[in-house]
Amino acid sequence: MIRHSQRVYGILINDRQEVLVSDEFRFGIYFRKFPGGGVEKKEGIIDALKREFEEELNTSILSYEFLFFNDYFQQSAFDPEVQVTCFYYMVTCNEIDRLGLKKYDLPLTKDGEYQKWISLETLKDSDLSFPIDQHALRCLKKNLKIIF
Repeated sequence: MIRHSQRVYGILINDRQEVLVSDEFRFGIYFRKFPGGGVEKKEGIIDALKREFEEELNTSILSYEFLFFNDYFQQSAFDPEVQVTCFYYMVTCNEIDRLGLKKYDLPLTKDGEYQKWISLETLKDSDLSFPIDQHALRCLKKNLKIIF
């Protein structure tokens, strides 16, 4: 590994027990993940989390609680020379009722990102594109004591 990348994601759950996921198309690839992204140079994890939610969702994080990070090796899905460490937080946000309302077709075929709500009961590991997100989902369901 030549480089290391830190990433941070927020898991937002609404009153209907749905979680917000982000469908994205970048680098010629469609993928589904939790909202969030890379930590920039001279930026802390929480600062990056707040910035990502402002940029991606145009909303502010009101509170956050640590959930999970991968304490094991994970190679980037986009660059074999990069190792990624991802941090996941449960978050609450302003105006969540306006999030995830735009309709779109899957799979995405043009660069961009859209969000949608998916029931925690029906969301499966295989619905998420990356192994760390899948691990975070299992951790979330275990912590919420959701048995499906």
